[in-house]
Amino acid sequence: MKQILVTGAHGQLGQALQSISNQFIGFNFVFLSSLALDISNNEECHRVFAVYKPNFCVNFAAYTDVEKAEDEVELAYQVNAEGCKNLAEVCLQYDTTLVHISTDFVFDGKQNKPYKTTDIPNPINVYGASKLKGEQYIQQLLVHYYIIRTSWVYSEFGHNFRNTMLKLAKTKTELNVVNDQIGCPTHAVSIVHFIMNIVQTKSYGLYHYRGEIICSWYDFAVAIFKENKIKIKVNPIPTEEYPTKAKRPKYSVLG
Repeated sequence: MKQILVTGAHGQLGQALQSISNQFIGFNFVFLSSLALDISNNEECHRVFAVYKPNFCVNFAAYTDVEKAEDEVELAYQVNAEGCKNLAEVCLQYDTTLVHISTDFVFDGKQNKPYKTTDIPNPINVYGASKLKGEQYIQQLLVHYYIIRTSWVYSEFGHNFRNTMLKLAKTKTELNVVNDQIGCPTHAVSIVHFIMNIVQTKSYGLYHYRGEIICSWYDFAVAIFKENKIKIKVNPIPTEEYPTKAKRPKYSVLG
């Protein structure tokens, strides 16, 4: 029985994996929230690994608030970068294979074709930069790792664009949604299936995984309301009409 330690278990990916974990025969899952394991605390990482001695560590723990990261720079780096370093060091000590989720935001969005894993990252916000630093720590310290970049993650779990749209639709009759940022909505459960397939291959390295549909946030919102049979007016607007503190890539399609 392979032991899989899952960090960030209360996030949407953690909840997605918990919802289907009984499908994966031969694996014993240990789900730990950020309260049970703060990956930015090196001592906690060593304490938890000493108890469970996992074969795999699936790292879903992350600082994901793109806007707040611009102000909480140190905290974003503590979790997304130093946290990865801590996990990589303890995985090395316990001969554990690390599976880490990264993001399309490591790219600047200036090209108009899907990004390959060989393309050079150039993040344009603190969140993306902190996630890239985490990737680099893992690559420097480990040989046995899977880094999976994904994008626009959604599900019925936790905080995400889909759930935000459905919540807003309860009180709004009209919404403005950006139509010039292009990406690929990716369902959390499909990411989980990809992870569980790939950990059995020993084909270590960096991967891109995303949903098939390429669209704008506006297109995504329209599709969400159509699927849920919600009648609401959605207006497409340019990024300039929806100013945010953090810059967003205009095109972040992963290859």
